[in-house]
Amino acid sequence: MLFNSVDFAIFLPIVFILYWFFINKNIKLQNLLIVAASYVFYGWWDWRFLSLIILSTVIDYGVGLKLKGEDRIFRRKVLLWISITFNLGILGFFKYYNFFIENFTTAFSFFGAEIKPNTLNLILPIGISFYTFQTLSYTIDVYKRKIQPTRDVIAFAAFVGFFPQLVAGPIERAANLLPQFHSKRKFDYAKAVDGMRQILWGLFKKIVIADNCAEYVNLIFSNSTDFSGTTLVLGAILFAFQVYGDFSGYSDIAIGTARLFGFNLMKNFDFPYFSRDIAEFWRRWHISLITWFRDYLYIPLGGSRGTTLNKIRNVFIIFIVSGFWHGANWNYVMWGVLNAIYLLPLMLRKSNRNHIEIVAKGKHYPSLKELASILFTFSIATFAMIIFRTETLSHSMQYISDMFKFSPSQIPWQGDMNYSTTLILVFVFIIIEWFGREGEYAIEKMGLNWPKVVRWLFYISITVITFLFSGTEKEFFYFQF
Repeated sequence: MLFNSVDFAIFLPIVFILYWFFINKNIKLQNLLIVAASYVFYGWWDWRFLSLIILSTVIDYGVGLKLKGEDRIFRRKVLLWISITFNLGILGFFKYYNFFIENFTTAFSFFGAEIKPNTLNLILPIGISFYTFQTLSYTIDVYKRKIQPTRDVIAFAAFVGFFPQLVAGPIERAANLLPQFHSKRKFDYAKAVDGMRQILWGLFKKIVIADNCAEYVNLIFSNSTDFSGTTLVLGAILFAFQVYGDFSGYSDIAIGTARLFGFNLMKNFDFPYFSRDIAEFWRRWHISLITWFRDYLYIPLGGSRGTTLNKIRNVFIIFIVSGFWHGANWNYVMWGVLNAIYLLPLMLRKSNRNHIEIVAKGKHYPSLKELASILFTFSIATFAMIIFRTETLSHSMQYISDMFKFSPSQIPWQGDMNYSTTLILVFVFIIIEWFGREGEYAIEKMGLNWPKVVRWLFYISITVITFLFSGTEKEFFYFQF
């Protein structure tokens, strides 16, 4: 079920009314409703893959309970590896089986041996990369004795399958989300209104910004040899706003929806396009995944401790694995390598934590130096996204090569394609994001001190514009991961 669909517009109020008006005094029934609603939400796409979520829930719930009463180190490790092997095994089978078979065949053919492999026509279950990492973090944290395992199987099933963030995150930690299923929730009008406001902004990002940009991005990237270098540059920039509007829009809707039910999810995007260096960018982009890799891979490898070679190795490992997490494609791996190269100078100079606070905090405008840093960081991040968006490495190289065939006379909006409306929308979007950058999301506090009429006109304008641009229900970009 898509957030931007009529189905969800009907589904959400029904669950909300049942949750708050019929079973609001019983936590267990509320949790049971969330489990049922989550399975309906996910099964709306393909009910067959519910079995994977249920199986993952049962195994990790059981492993958690076994770990609680087990003090022998060897047996604890065995239990941990049962969880890791199962979860990563299922993820690897559906996501990487054909990739490894095809590359294995290519490697042997290079030496003159012909192999006829058996590839499978596999459908990638939506959200499997997200909920697998979420439930894995539970088992790992129980193993490390950071949290106590739950005995409430309904609460645990709700934690694993919580429908607002099930398909594309944020990837929650049990330490944050699971206790909320054990606590009584009281309806908070102000919290619900804030959730609705964040949902509205998320829908605007998705429908008005991302989907508009996607129309031109798909055309330009699919026919890149037909366009001038300036158009290809514009295509890369529009893709940067497409993927940000799409993914952060999903996170906003997820966080806002969770808030309607009395839950607090972690912030997943923190205005990354206003970053002053690539290290700050990665602290602000897909925060739940980056911190997951930091805590469960980077730090156990040694992090930034040890020799210079160890630091370099760890940076490359985390970014290559991050790239590979996105999919079975060498482009994602190369995208990870390029971002590791970007980050290395900052790491080696120990200047990767120079910018912790948001840029120009408490000010209306950035300094010229800050503006230059923002534009440079956005440029190199966008350049890397070309590799992320193209389907093969050869296409990436061709696109980048053609992009530098620059001709001022060949303006991007020549011919039948007119980008003006989309560019105006993106410009307005940047302005709103800039002035709202110190909040949890751009319009969190925007207009709260305005006259009531003006404030409501602002919200109504966003709603009307979003409605006018709504039409075809387009999937979220990160559903493919």
